[in-house]
Amino acid sequence: MTTSDGPNAPQPTRKKQPADGPEGHRKRLRARVVEHGAEGLADYELLELLLFGAQPRGDTKPLAKRLLARFGSLSAVLTASPEDLHEEQGMGPVSSSLLKAVQEAGRRLAREVLLERPLLTSWTSVVDYCRTQIGHEPVEHFYLLFLDSRNQLITDERHQRGTVNHTPVYVREVIKRALDHGASGLILVHNHPSGDASPSAGDIAMTDQIVEAAQKLGIRVHDHIIITKKDEFSFRSNGLFPSPPAAKPPRQAKRR
Repeated sequence: MTTSDGPNAPQPTRKKQPADGPEGHRKRLRARVVEHGAEGLADYELLELLLFGAQPRGDTKPLAKRLLARFGSLSAVLTASPEDLHEEQGMGPVSSSLLKAVQEAGRRLAREVLLERPLLTSWTSVVDYCRTQIGHEPVEHFYLLFLDSRNQLITDERHQRGTVNHTPVYVREVIKRALDHGASGLILVHNHPSGDASPSAGDIAMTDQIVEAAQKLGIRVHDHIIITKKDEFSFRSNGLFPSPPAAKPPRQAKRR
């Protein structure tokens, strides 16, 4: 005869627990997003969730945390070059291509926001978009936004690529591109990889030359923005735009 606490005694029904290990963690993380959205995820959780798509098995949390530690932020991970990403153990072409696709999706989303309204009434969106384009680049890039007569975006393009502290800019080429696109206005943008958004003497001189050349052809340069990962500098807001030429007084008729 067996007692009630013997090995053959009926066991109480237990609630089924989530599976242990990486698979259980993946299910729980996905369930959180389905039930509550992704807003509450920490950066490493969002990154490991993205990596699920490239690495269908295993624990991606250690890799996500290593990437954040190495590059410093989620945005820096997403904008890192494939070559730099591949230096981290566990990152291969499939994983890096997925992250680059996410980066490009973010760029296109930001661009669509700009296309919906006049740029000059959504300045925060302009700055955010420019930061997604070149704010995290390791070398300087000169970027152009072309506007129509209603100050809406016609198109944008990366005009020049330079070094860590210099980008060659040719005034004639900038004006030519504006004419090619039929632009009535321009916004000039370039990044400072150093993190200091302050303009150099060369930045100021180059801006003056472009503004002067554009004015002669009826093209208005609305601003020149210097972008870093976390900061920006507006030439117009800081009073660095040259004043338009003073109007000549009308001629007085000669008395006879």
